[in-house]
Amino acid sequence: MPELKRTALYDLHCELGAKMVPFAGYEMPVQYPLGVLKEHLHCRARAGLFDVGHMGQVTIRSKSGDPAQAALALETLVPVSIAGLAEGRQRYAMFTADDGGILDDLMVARRCDDLFLVVNAACKADDIAHLRAHLSDTCEIEEITDRGLLALQGPEAERVLQALAPGAAAMRFMDVAVLDSDFGPLWVSRSGYTGEDGFEISVRNDRAADLARALLTDEAVEPIGLGARDSLRLEAGLCLYGNDIDTGTTPVEAGLQWAIQKVRRDGGDRAGGFPGADRILGELEKGPDRLRVGLRPEGRAPMRAGTPLYASETGGAPVGTVTSGGFGPSVGGPVAMGYVPVDLAGNGRTLWGELRGKRLAVTVCALPFVKQGYKR
Repeated sequence: MPELKRTALYDLHCELGAKMVPFAGYEMPVQYPLGVLKEHLHCRARAGLFDVGHMGQVTIRSKSGDPAQAALALETLVPVSIAGLAEGRQRYAMFTADDGGILDDLMVARRCDDLFLVVNAACKADDIAHLRAHLSDTCEIEEITDRGLLALQGPEAERVLQALAPGAAAMRFMDVAVLDSDFGPLWVSRSGYTGEDGFEISVRNDRAADLARALLTDEAVEPIGLGARDSLRLEAGLCLYGNDIDTGTTPVEAGLQWAIQKVRRDGGDRAGGFPGADRILGELEKGPDRLRVGLRPEGRAPMRAGTPLYASETGGAPVGTVTSGGFGPSVGGPVAMGYVPVDLAGNGRTLWGELRGKRLAVTVCALPFVKQGYKR
């Protein structure tokens, strides 16, 4: 086994009593003494602090010095409009493969003279190699390794961060800015992966623990581990790469077509031109064969990833699979997501998940499971 890496907050996690586990090549906190259930509910009610320093941070600059050229270059790898992204704004994107599958999902921010990307930890080496293989002739690709990344999420996140980084409160959902603070310049986006209002904050490694400690001095803030991070994003109906999306799923099957702007679709000024365009644009026009759906199992037993789904209580072959599932603390019961054929994907449809040889009813439902708290 390769040696696990550590983020800039490792010592702080240990000091706070975190249970550390291997995750994407790093030692990461799965929970703190408060426990997963209370951490989850605290983030929904007040504010939670997450270490996401294991994720990849990358900048792309055009060698010509024209940021617009960098945006057009990146559009050759994603089905999203980057050229139409205003300075100081960010949007969700995905790298696609030639067959339309998803190589990774990511966030792309347009800054003054570069693009700033945040990619998934388990994929970052491949993502950076992918960028360099395809864009190096026209762009400079730089992995940022001297900065940590924190996420502050929840209804009180704005008040807490504003006290340390004036200007945070003026930002709206998906804004990005560089804010001055006692911890050096902070690269801040008003975004996150919990369904709550909040921020992601890039800070120099040598100041990351100081910033985290300062945020935790506010009585509204508790540290949150990977366990609650997963239940929060599941309730918010957000995909986890490697579970809900991967190289075997297309953006349309995953219900991510909202991220593909009209300008990149058939008839748009910059239609196609990205890997897998024929399949993805075809599915946008005609529809896919299957869809990611929300699922509400009856009873109290969670249906976790890998649970087979059936169209009837007895007999027949599986028609789909749960890709994420667990107990939803805010919902007060089990929640799940999975893929089923389009003709079985209607809200209110009853399917059956098989747990330990017994089939239990599960109802197809709309996503997300909880109301989003973003500041529009």
